[in-house]
Amino acid sequence: MPADALPARLILASSSTYRQQMLQRLMLPFEAISPDVDETPLPNEAPASLARRLALTKARAIDKNTLAPAVVIGADQVLELHSQPMGKPGNRARARQQLLQLSGQCVTFHSALAVVSQTSEQLAVSTCQVTFRELTLAQIDRYLEIEAPFDTAGSAKAEGLGIALLSSLQSTDPTAIIGLPLIELTRMLAKAGMDPLDFA
Repeated sequence: MPADALPARLILASSSTYRQQMLQRLMLPFEAISPDVDETPLPNEAPASLARRLALTKARAIDKNTLAPAVVIGADQVLELHSQPMGKPGNRARARQQLLQLSGQCVTFHSALAVVSQTSEQLAVSTCQVTFRELTLAQIDRYLEIEAPFDTAGSAKAEGLGIALLSSLQSTDPTAIIGLPLIELTRMLAKAGMDPLDFA
């Protein structure tokens, strides 16, 4: 079946180039629209709950402004260290501080997905258990100079040199560490009538 026979527009509610590149692997035509969403955690909000709330909020924000039938994908990733959320650093100084905290630590990445249409909402979280290597300050500074990972949860840009920060990774979905779990997303899209194997 040709790709232009999709039953609705497919929209990725994200400005992230990483997520756009990941979604391209499913070979479905889509457009990316950046949602205007405050990502500040609520008081005492658990990391997994934060990821779920933001993924759903992003998808809903785009869906409510879409008049034609559409399926909207929202995604968010939150790193959990000692039961506390760790988000995007935003600048070099915070990224350095984050990586010093993460050196030698076992953490969990919560990668949440929401698939929203005019008739349904789906929500899921894929997790990655990650152990960071013991990192020297020189290694951290070299990594930051090369990758500038200031828009990545925990400063760990695993799709690039950030994979060298890690000593182990366990997940049922190897794409979850990038922030768009494609195995789970395929299941959700199929339920929404957009199975990639039917339309790619």
